[in-house]
Amino acid sequence: MRNEALTMRGPVHGTPDARRVAWGSTAGGVIESYDFIGFGTAAALYFGDAFFPNASPLVGTLSAFATLGVGFVARPVGGVIGGHLGDRIGRKPVLVASLIVMGLATFAIGLLPTYATVGMLAPTLLAIVRIVQGVAYGAEWGGAILMTYEHAPWRRKGAFTGIVQSGFPIGLLLANLVFLGSVHLPGDWAWRVPFLASMILVIVGLVVRSKVPESPVFEDVRDSGEIAEAPIAQVIRNDWQNVLRGIGLRLAETAGYAVAVTYMISYLKDRQLASSGETILALCIAAALGIFATVGWGALTDRIGRRPLYLWVTLFCAVWAIPMFLLVNTGAVPVIVLTLVISYGVCQNALAGAQGAWFPELFQAQTRSSGASLAYQISAMISGVTPFVTTLLYMWLGWLGPALLFLAYGLLGLVSALVTRETWGREERAAADTAASASGDLRVGAQIPA
Repeated sequence: MRNEALTMRGPVHGTPDARRVAWGSTAGGVIESYDFIGFGTAAALYFGDAFFPNASPLVGTLSAFATLGVGFVARPVGGVIGGHLGDRIGRKPVLVASLIVMGLATFAIGLLPTYATVGMLAPTLLAIVRIVQGVAYGAEWGGAILMTYEHAPWRRKGAFTGIVQSGFPIGLLLANLVFLGSVHLPGDWAWRVPFLASMILVIVGLVVRSKVPESPVFEDVRDSGEIAEAPIAQVIRNDWQNVLRGIGLRLAETAGYAVAVTYMISYLKDRQLASSGETILALCIAAALGIFATVGWGALTDRIGRRPLYLWVTLFCAVWAIPMFLLVNTGAVPVIVLTLVISYGVCQNALAGAQGAWFPELFQAQTRSSGASLAYQISAMISGVTPFVTTLLYMWLGWLGPALLFLAYGLLGLVSALVTRETWGREERAAADTAASASGDLRVGAQIPA
């Protein structure tokens, strides 16, 4: 193993602020996930009627999912902006700015006029606000993950970043709990209230994030004068292979989620396999369990490495694709709940738990924000249109179409994991133990014993 294999990871024992940074990053991640995911729930259940009422139910669903996809397409733009600023001026400013923009955009959704009020202007405004959401969400992830990763102890980076990744299921749980409570409200208030309520979370998140200290790795890079002038261009020129690998790894998780959860909500509704209330309840159960599962999967990568977990889980995803639809087709609510729990708790949570530490470790510190953000957010373009494509496949092949697409995403993740290097294997773990024994505060650029 090369001496530089463990450099630029921060202090070996972490910083005194490691836990506070992790929870501060998670708080913002919860809010942004609540905002972004809440749109997906609303698109599946309400937006077809509210913004595309003249279309058939199927076309209305397609139109709503197309608007959902616009936000995902915008996420790489946010990833580029956030990644560049994260490498140039620091991780913390990006965290605060992205949270403000996301909060304002989400609150605006709750105030939008519907088609019945302003006609075609309504879906146009919805698409514009969704684009703003996408840019903000794209900028958010890299800062939150890197702040936590670079403050965390070497031996627990998977667990600490898993805490941040758990912001996704927490946000999913909160969003669906609010939708579950608002489903009985009259008219448009059933979907307006969840978006308007997000402003409370944004205020809380800003207070928490304002107290989070800057990354020690970024500070060392800045102090050494090694700030990259054009980090995006540098990572594309020198590290494009890892960007492509990261895209493949990420697609297995996020596009798989788009099939197994986002599309599945609409599928259960359209096939009348479960009511809206039953579907949201199932999502709430899956999300509640997913909070602990994500942290647990991340911690597991600290013990066995990032790559082995990814290999086994993506293989399971491929095997699970067809049984997943066969089970929900029974229409039995307990079976549907169990299916969603497995699809989310294993196929999404495990991969997300591994990504938190694996993605930052694939890139050098000077371009880490740009590289990790590009890999993470470019895949979102494909993920965003997945529910739309999945609906078309259903029109062509029935439930087998979405099942085969989910299988393909699992195989893509498996191949991507096979061609991506392990960053926390036995040698790295042994070297970390040696460094921990030799120093109680090993700084960023120190040499690591081979």
